[in-house]
Amino acid sequence: MRVESPRFVVVGNPDNRRTAFFQDAVRAAGLPPARVLPWRQVLRGATAFEPGETVRIDSPGEDAEVEQVLRGTDDPARVEGTARWYERFTRSVREVAAEARAAGCRLLDDPAELAELFDKRRCHAVLDRAGVPVPASPTSDGRAPVRGWEDLRTLMREHRMPRVFVKLAHGSSASGVVAVETAGPGRVRAVTSVEGTPEGLFNSLRVRRYGTERQVGALVDALAPDGLHVERWLPKASFGDRAVDLRVVVVAGRATHAVVRTSRSPMTNLHLGGERGDLARVREAVAGAGGDWRDLLAVCERAAACFPRTLCVGVDLLPAVGWRRFAVGEVNAFGDLLPGLTGLAGSGAEGWDTYRAQVAAVGGTRASTAVPAPSAYPEGP
Repeated sequence: MRVESPRFVVVGNPDNRRTAFFQDAVRAAGLPPARVLPWRQVLRGATAFEPGETVRIDSPGEDAEVEQVLRGTDDPARVEGTARWYERFTRSVREVAAEARAAGCRLLDDPAELAELFDKRRCHAVLDRAGVPVPASPTSDGRAPVRGWEDLRTLMREHRMPRVFVKLAHGSSASGVVAVETAGPGRVRAVTSVEGTPEGLFNSLRVRRYGTERQVGALVDALAPDGLHVERWLPKASFGDRAVDLRVVVVAGRATHAVVRTSRSPMTNLHLGGERGDLARVREAVAGAGGDWRDLLAVCERAAACFPRTLCVGVDLLPAVGWRRFAVGEVNAFGDLLPGLTGLAGSGAEGWDTYRAQVAAVGGTRASTAVPAPSAYPEGP
């Protein structure tokens, strides 16, 4: 029986790198170009789908007009506005999904799962309930709202957490992340990329340190209105003076790509001075500690399995000191932007980037492949 090749529609920004990379992958598979439905148009309520199309919902980033509508500011460096962004983005995704399903389309991203993935408190709870190792958190599932510094100090004391990561509940790319340490009354330090100014809070490309309770308290108070998630700060494995973690991309249930990130600061994000590390060195460290690289990937696949109706996620994996234990820091809905990275050996995505692996996973290839076939990827309800 002849299987019809997918006809892709990307809900995204035409000038976004992600959209361009996905189009490259579609062309490489010998398929017609994906039809792009711009977020500007979607946010005005103008959507149209045709029966049988395969719909990919992509990031609304890298467009000032879209940022203004979603977040109330067109300045990408501005920190505030993430709660508003979340409400408007998830509402728009629900509307897109409803129209696509009514037209008889296939969705590669589930709106309910995207709502969980973009709320760190809810995402943590989903992972924790599934038995995926995660850092301890008093705010998981929104159990303990953090209205400001006093709430945070109380939670840290009650849960015996002298070192925590404070994250915007709906933040991304380390925006609004603050690593906080306490050592007795009045002894507080914080590391963050957030810069406080008279005009508001802004993300900086330079990681900065705050050394007084007054400074840290003011920062947390300013971040709190958008909602905060708090996690125990786990000591990470390192190579010399550089902390190490990994971003592992999981496509259709299988870990296909991995990048090592190293940094001298608690934040390993590459745009904050983090550097790509040596994957072979990580594998050697895991083996030297008596572990198995496949077990590490299995943790990431277990995390992705919590979101079975979302084709692709990026899992941030935190290796503990000693390389024997691992925890999932975050699961990212749009965690596939890793230019130049090709697939892991044995993944079925060797030689392909993350986008080509996704196209193949939904049947967009004429070559045989070990990437799961379309039947392995569950349809949305």
